[in-house]
Amino acid sequence: MGLAFLIELFLEVEKTLPMARTNPGQFVRQVRQEMAKVTWPSRKETTLSTTMVFIMVTLAALFFLVVDQLIAWVVKLLFGLGG
Repeated sequence: MGLAFLIELFLEVEKTLPMARTNPGQFVRQVRQEMAKVTWPSRKETTLSTTMVFIMVTLAALFFLVVDQLIAWVVKLLFGLGG
């Protein structure tokens, strides 16, 4: 019953939605029009953003390394596993 209901619901919804049928040529033209509207970042903006990402990833990695080492040290201290 559940599957039949879902199929029926899908078919009813599909009837009510206006579907734009375009041929491949129209689709490619529409994609090119939309791509022309995109504002692409400059080389300077891209370089700066990439550099900032690398810096933040490095800082996050160092932070988690320090936290991990502290937690490991505390666990060893509590359980007497280390010197």
